[in-house]
This record gives sequence, structure tokens and C-alpha cells, in this order.
Amino acid sequence: MSVTFQKDKQYYKFCAYGFFKNLRFFEPFLLLFFLSKGLSFLEIGTLYAIQEITINIFEIPTGVLADSMGRRRTMISAFVFYIISFLVFYFSTSYLMFVVAILFYAYGDAFRTGTHKAMIFEYLKIMGWHNQKVHYYGHTRSWSQMGSAVSAALAAIIVFITRDYQMVFLFSVIPYLIDLILMTTYPKMLDGQRRALKAGDVAANFRHTISDFLASIRRKAVLQAILTQAVYTGYYKAVRDYVQPVIKTFALSLPVLLWLDDKQRASIMVGVVFTVIYFLTSFTARRAGRFAERFQTLSRPLNITMLVGLVAGFVSGLLYHWGWLAGAVVFYMAIYLVENLRKPIGISIVAERLDKDILATALSAESQAETLFAALLAPVIGFVADQWGIGVALMVVSAGLVMLMPLFSAGKGR
Repeated sequence: MSVTFQKDKQYYKFCAYGFFKNLRFFEPFLLLFFLSKGLSFLEIGTLYAIQEITINIFEIPTGVLADSMGRRRTMISAFVFYIISFLVFYFSTSYLMFVVAILFYAYGDAFRTGTHKAMIFEYLKIMGWHNQKVHYYGHTRSWSQMGSAVSAALAAIIVFITRDYQMVFLFSVIPYLIDLILMTTYPKMLDGQRRALKAGDVAANFRHTISDFLASIRRKAVLQAILTQAVYTGYYKAVRDYVQPVIKTFALSLPVLLWLDDKQRASIMVGVVFTVIYFLTSFTARRAGRFAERFQTLSRPLNITMLVGLVAGFVSGLLYHWGWLAGAVVFYMAIYLVENLRKPIGISIVAERLDKDILATALSAESQAETLFAALLAPVIGFVADQWGIGVALMVVSAGLVMLMPLFSAGKGR
């Protein structure tokens, strides 16, 4: 299928949103930041679990809120929560304060996830480009990954100069203020059909939206689409930050830049590796549509890529356990690449099978399933990592999911 959509003004707004949203300067150093504050892997895992469980609780209600009262207002609220979270992180010194910060971040994620995707797919419906979902979403996601690449490079510079992981949270406020302003320029037509503000009308819209959503997820095809997308993304969310101590160990093992302190040496290597990773994921996401076209159904590439990603995670853990750090980093990269190759495909399947008027709700449910799996896996990884090391933790989780794949693989339908 040839690409037929136009790169109009709204296309560039969607791309700009993704670029600035992914200027999360703290992300390449988050786990290292927690470790520097004296937290154990299990405590870090519980923070991740708290984040994911909070998202899980609020995700569908906020998706309903977006479909009922307007998606732009919901997105603006999300960025307000994010900014509060960054400021709390910056001033935090204790586990309890980190819990508060992670809760605000989770509120932001709950309001955002599913909502912006619904706005994109709403726009494609309006413009008559609904058959371009994989290509269009892949293009916008590639700009998100480009933002992550730039973010990693800038974050490395920030840590190198300041020698302080906390500064990355303060700098992250700037791009999120830009995205908050950008949301106010989105056209009203992307709010969806249900935007009444009267209390009685809002309640009726909530009931109608929930009814439509429940009817949709009773369909086996919809459940399969949500499950197969959610399991791997949940795995990715749970393990992605564990590459940071792997890279740090690798950086400190190299006989280079010995005149710098450990934090500066690690910041350079972390910045370089994550910049490379996100440039590659940007390239991968942009070509998700072409990759999907090689198969008769979209379910087959989802199953293949899931197996590849899980095996890569196992091999990475094995190589790290053996002390082959460079190889461990390379295979860890594959986890990121697979996520960004399959994400546009999986989201497109979910969107294809659902009523566009409840997209924010349904896509929030898909994202909720992702957070549920991440919340289940994060403490397990943290506990095993504390007991036997990061390498063993990766092997245990990856091998377990490979064995369970028959339970959550995509069906044979589209």
C-alpha cells in the first residue's frame, strides 16, 4: 500500500507533540538516579509498580473523561501533572517523596495515554486516511523516538556539566511547557463527538461510552489485539531502565577518559548508547508500515517480533551474567527496536476493530493492560536482581514470557 496522506499543518503538530513529549531528560538516568539515592532494586521495582498500578486505576476513567468532555482538555491536564511530578522529583530526597513524585507522573500518564492516539485516528477518519494508520502513526512515532535520541544526548551533557542527576528533572519542565501550549492549538474537531459540559449530559455520556466499550471488548478479536500488544509493551516498560547500570558498568570497565570521575564517564557512555538506540528506534518506527505489508495479516508480524524481543532480552541477560557487557548492551538494544517496530502495528489493529467514538477509552484500556503487566513484572525483576543480579533477572522474566507466549499470541485474524 502506497502512502497517500498529506504532511499538512496538523501532521507537523502531531510530530512536534511527540518530539517534545519525549524530551524526558531524566529517562536515560532514572534508575541510576534512584540507585544514587540509596534505593535497592526491589524498592525501585515497587516505585515502578506503584506508577503502573496508579495508571491502571485511573486509565479507563480518564479515557472516558477524554471521550466525554474533550480530549484537548484532558491532554492539558496531563502536562500539568507531569510538570508537578518533575518539580517534586527535583526536590525529593526520600523514598516517600519519590512515591509522591511517581504518583503525579502516573496521573499524567493516565490522562495522556490513549487520548492522543485517539486524536490522531480521529483526524485520519475525518481526512479519509483511515487506511493509513500504520504508516501515519509510524511516522509520528518516529519523531517521538527522534526526540528521545536528542533527549539522551542533551541529558548526558546536563549530567556531565552539573554532575547531578536531579538537574535532568528541572530541565524536563521546559519541553513539557511547550507541549502544554501546543495542545491549545489543536483543532476542536479532534475533541470527539461527546463534549457536553452540563452535569447531566456528562453523566449520560459516561454511561453511553462505558456501555459501548464493554460491548466492544466482549469480542474475541478485540481482546486478542489488546492482549498481544500489551504483554510485550508491559515487558518493555518493566525492563527498559535496567540497561542503565549495564551501560555504567561497561563504561567504567573501559580504560578511557580516566581523568573524569565515574559519574561523568558513565554519563558520556549512557548518552551515546541511548542516542544511538533512539535514532535506530526512530528509523524502525517510520518503517513499521512497510514491514507490516510483507505479511498477509498484521497478527503474524506481532507474534514474530514478540518472540524476537523476548529472546533478545534473555540473551542480553545471559551475556551480562557472563560479563560480556558489550554484547549485553547490543542485545538490549533489540528490545527497544522491537517495541517501536510492533507498536504502530499493534495500536493500528486495536483501532481498526473499535468504534472511533470510544477510541480514547479503548486505547486507554489497551494501555491499562500494558501497565498491569509492567506492574506485575517490575517487583519480580527488582527482587531477583537484588538476590542474583540483573542478568539473571532478565533471563528469568524473558524465559517465562517465552514459555507463556501461546496464551497471549495474536489470533489469525487481521
